[in-house]
Amino acid sequence: MTSAHHAPALPADLISSIDRAGYFPALVADVVSAALGTERIDNHLVHLETTFDRDVVRRHITVLVLTPTRLLIAHADDHADEPPAPQEVATATTESIPLSAVKGVMLTHVVEKPESYVPGTLGREVTLTLGWGTVARVDMVPATCSDPDCDADHGYEGTITGDDIALRISAAADGDDKLQRALAFARELSGAIGQR
Repeated sequence: MTSAHHAPALPADLISSIDRAGYFPALVADVVSAALGTERIDNHLVHLETTFDRDVVRRHITVLVLTPTRLLIAHADDHADEPPAPQEVATATTESIPLSAVKGVMLTHVVEKPESYVPGTLGREVTLTLGWGTVARVDMVPATCSDPDCDADHGYEGTITGDDIALRISAAADGDDKLQRALAFARELSGAIGQR
């Protein structure tokens, strides 16, 4: 059974992208559909990331949806439930950000052998970073000085991290079609936030 039966409001190409990612597609499609409501989808990007946590493989899917008024971000992860119930569980979260609140779209292009760069190719890997500034995390640590014998209290220093999201898309790992889709999504989102 495909996710198409669970989320009829989603366009076929988005359902197909979610299905190809292969991470609980019916759940992911339903979560996106529930957050979307009746609004039209102008563009989307689906990104699956696999990480290794000791001897366990973890999967994480991110779905970005651009509507005429919002950037919708859906994440789903799998992890073991808290003991004593060692069953696998998935968590799915959506965030809806008004386009007027999106502060920036940053694309970092990774270009191998820049000395032989061919104009118009822009490399085979990008990192798409989006910032919207609704939540910030402050990481505080005790301040120190360079004197190893100093025992004075130097207060605290910290860093403020915004709620950016960064997705790394590589043609080698994800396919050239995913790289091109990421570039197109970034262009359309950049244009949309510049107009609203």
